[in-house]
Amino acid sequence: MKSKSYLKRKFLIISRWGETLDLALAIQNEGNEVKFFIDEKEYREIGDGFVPKIKTWKTHVKWADIVIFDYTGYSKEAKELRANGTLVFGGSTYTDNLELDRNFGNNELKKHKIKTLPAKEFASFEDAITYVKAHPDAYVIKPSGETQELKQLLFVGNDDEGLDVIRVLGAYEKSWGNTFGNFQLQKKVKGVEISVSAFFNGTEFLKPLNITFEHKKLFPKELGVSTGEMGTSMFWVNDSPIFDATLKKFEATFAKSNFIGHIDINCIVNGNGIYPLEFTSRFGYPQILIQRAGITEPIGNMLYKIANGETFKIQTKKGFQVGAFIVVPPFPYDDIKTFELFSKDAVVVFKKDLKEGVHPMHLKKVNDEWLITGTTGIAVLVSGTGLTMKDAQKMMYNRISNVIINNGYYRTDIGDRWFEDSDKLWSWGLL
Repeated sequence: MKSKSYLKRKFLIISRWGETLDLALAIQNEGNEVKFFIDEKEYREIGDGFVPKIKTWKTHVKWADIVIFDYTGYSKEAKELRANGTLVFGGSTYTDNLELDRNFGNNELKKHKIKTLPAKEFASFEDAITYVKAHPDAYVIKPSGETQELKQLLFVGNDDEGLDVIRVLGAYEKSWGNTFGNFQLQKKVKGVEISVSAFFNGTEFLKPLNITFEHKKLFPKELGVSTGEMGTSMFWVNDSPIFDATLKKFEATFAKSNFIGHIDINCIVNGNGIYPLEFTSRFGYPQILIQRAGITEPIGNMLYKIANGETFKIQTKKGFQVGAFIVVPPFPYDDIKTFELFSKDAVVVFKKDLKEGVHPMHLKKVNDEWLITGTTGIAVLVSGTGLTMKDAQKMMYNRISNVIINNGYYRTDIGDRWFEDSDKLWSWGLL
C-alpha cells in the first residue's frame, strides 16, 4: 500500500500512564491533530497544556485516522477496532501474553526452539524458599502480571547458595502476604545484558533493528535498587545475530496473531550463547523517546505507515543515541505524601531557552512553565546523539546541565557500559 505522506492526520493516542506525552507532542508538532487520553486516574493531569486531552476515548474513534495504544492490556479493543476497519498501532492478545505472563513467554520461546534459562513459577513465597534451599544457586526474582510494573521488586541475587534470595523472599512474604501474585525464579547467568527490538507491520519486521543497553539501577555503577530504568544507550543496525536467534523466529507467529506495533526482547549473552529474559511487546520507556531522537523521518507518518501495513526502511541516524531520566522524590517508590511535599508542581527550569532533546514525561504546562505532576516523580528524559558513544553522551550531559529541577537526580554514567560491553560482544561475534 502507498501512503499519502503529505497528508496531515488525526491521531487518537490512548495511554495507560501518560508515558507517550513526548510522542503525542512530536506528532502534533509535525502538523497533525492529536487527542490524548490517559487511563490511570492519578496520572490524568499529565500533558495538560501540551496537547489536547480527552476524558473518554471511544467516542473519538470515528474522528481518528489512526488509534495508538501505548501499553499492553488493550488487545481486545485493538482487535475490535481493526475488525471495524480502523488503523491501529498496538498489541495483540498473543504479544500481550508474551509480556504479561512470564511462564507463557518462556514456553513460547521453547516452542520456537530458542534456548532459555531455567525458570520456575511460584504462587507462594514459602514454596519458593523451600525450592531454593533444595537447589542452592544464584537466582533472579521476577514478578509476573501486574506486579511486574513495580520494578523495584525485581531482585537479582549474587549469592551462589541463594541466601540473599531466601532473605528477600522472606521479606516479601511479610510485606505482601498472598497479594503478590505469581512470580518466577530464574537461574542467574553472567554476561552482557542487551535488547534487540523492531517495529512489526502485521506481516514482517521493518529494518533497521534497534540495539539497546538499559541502565536499571538507581545509582551509577549499577548500585542501589532496581528502577524501571534510569537511562539507555542504543544504535540502529540492519542485521543482528541476536535478532536472528530470537525475534526473527517469531515473524510468522506475529503475523498470524495480527500484531502491529513495537516489540523488544531483553537477553543476557555470553560466550556460550544468547539467553532471552523477557519480552516488552509495546513501546519501551524511555526507549521510544530515545529512538525518536534517532529517527529522521516524521514519527507520526512512520507510525501511520506501520499501522497501514506498509513495508519500508525506517530513516535513522548513524552512530549512537543515549538518554537519561531526571527524576525527583519519591522515585522509584510510590509515596504520595513525599511526592506532594517535595515534587508536586515543581518547575522544570531552563538556564537558556533550549529545549531540544528534552522530552517531557510526567509534566503539565501552566503559563508556559513545565510543572511536575502524576505521582511517581519522573520529570524529563534528556537525549543526545552522535557518531560515537562519547559524542552522544557529551551532547546529552550538556543538555542536562541546562536543566534545573529542585531535588532532581540522574545517573552520570549512562552509556559508559558500552566501552566494555562492545569488546565482549565483538569477541563473541554478536555485533
